[in-house]
Amino acid sequence: MSYQALYRKFRPDSFEDVKGQDHIVTTLKNQIKSDHVGHAYLFCGTRGTGKTTVAKVFAKAVNCENPGENGPCGECAMCRSIAAGASLNVVEMDAASNNKVDDIRQVIEEIQYSPPQGKYKVYIIDEVHMLSASAFNALLKTLEEPPSYMIFILATTEVHKIPLTILSRCQRYDFKRITVGTIADRLRELLDHEGIQAEDKALMYIAKLADGALRDGLSLLEQCISFYFGETLTYENVLKVLGAVDHGVYAAFAEALACGDVAGMMQMIDKIMSEGKELTRFCDEFIWYLRNILIVKSAEHPENIIDMSEENLKTLVGTAEKMEQEMVFRYIRVLSEAQNQMKYASQKRVLFEVALIRLCKPEMQRDYDSLVNRIHNLEDQIARGGAVQRESAGGAARAADPAPPAKRQQIRESAVPSEVKELAANWHQVLNQLDSVAKTMLGHVTLTVNDKGTLVIAFAEDTSYSYFAGDKDRQAQMSEAAFQVTGKTVEIEYRLMANRQEYDMLPELRKLFGDIDIPIEDMEKTETD
Repeated sequence: MSYQALYRKFRPDSFEDVKGQDHIVTTLKNQIKSDHVGHAYLFCGTRGTGKTTVAKVFAKAVNCENPGENGPCGECAMCRSIAAGASLNVVEMDAASNNKVDDIRQVIEEIQYSPPQGKYKVYIIDEVHMLSASAFNALLKTLEEPPSYMIFILATTEVHKIPLTILSRCQRYDFKRITVGTIADRLRELLDHEGIQAEDKALMYIAKLADGALRDGLSLLEQCISFYFGETLTYENVLKVLGAVDHGVYAAFAEALACGDVAGMMQMIDKIMSEGKELTRFCDEFIWYLRNILIVKSAEHPENIIDMSEENLKTLVGTAEKMEQEMVFRYIRVLSEAQNQMKYASQKRVLFEVALIRLCKPEMQRDYDSLVNRIHNLEDQIARGGAVQRESAGGAARAADPAPPAKRQQIRESAVPSEVKELAANWHQVLNQLDSVAKTMLGHVTLTVNDKGTLVIAFAEDTSYSYFAGDKDRQAQMSEAAFQVTGKTVEIEYRLMANRQEYDMLPELRKLFGDIDIPIEDMEKTETD
């Protein structure tokens, strides 16, 4: 016999083997026992939770010659015939490919004939929400008053697409997501049957990735044991096969985010992608990690809610102490928006990096969560002994300073090379040659020249400066963008100005040579000089 996938090989044959749906199994067993079987059922719920499996077990149970406590006996002629797919009593139909009104009319014609054997004729219509409106209308009357030997079982993952007229004629059963513990126990049971060794931590991780769908868990497990055939399945092996990331990486990433270390996060992203990890999954799981941080900050006993080892929980608590609750709300909101966009974007990395920069620069936004984030950053700078300068919109802070305002340095136009003048005059076009992250990093800079006439891009923030100064490829992209605009090679120096007063005194070339794409804050400063 050819190889069968695990989820097919170990598909339950009785109600006893169905996991995580006790509320449904108990009801169906009692109906069979009391002979109160309905004529139409609607099984709804997310993928891989057992809808079709329960439907097939139920179809066997109502036709079984010797039904027991756990449903079909599996030994009688009817059970064997249904299991082999040779019985006319059970018909399975895929509404995704048979969704026209003619397909339903054919079903209506077929059910006019009573089953040659057994008690009931069962039609299982999978993905029933795919039926057309006319097909639903054709099914409506038959569904309301079917022959006494007829049972309809409709299965769907999108119950909101089912017409109310259909819903009102069915007994509805909602299949729940299966818990992580239940999935892990089932995986362990199957591996013991197959004689395969695996770490409990590895199975728990696979069960978590299954997201409540036992079938998904079996598929992921099969992928892992196929890659490491004949070996013990370890947690590290699972991470490598599934392109997942270890818990410690999320902790380090959260630490970098809390500290506003953009360069550090970019380096971690480089490493994650070079190892073949999926960036969308990383974003999804990092959001879940932030969710755990939120629980730590909100619940009195988070260890009862968060499924995590004591060591990892201790690390999580330490990270949570460095974040305000409103900050975590903001992180989750911004990253969730980015995750939704990443699903359909070709440049997933750019979107993710832009979202991270937004999180590290709360001054780019004006909502309440961002304001809390900015205050937290200022308090953190003060705690570390850093100098914090604040300016009011009307310049009240300057007025309180007894020292006279510093004058901006002057520069002779003849000392500026022609290509530098052209670049400054067309700075907006230069930015258009760059990606979104680079544009953001260059959003607040001053363009000036040194004594040799070399263009200087001056940064007031270490994060933006490090993005270019430490990366030759990004510098090359910047030089190429300058060449595309000016047609000449422009030598560029990247300079970090630690002293804000010295930074404000630098002459701004864009003001001298006509480029209007100057950040509003910088324009306000030049007008007051």
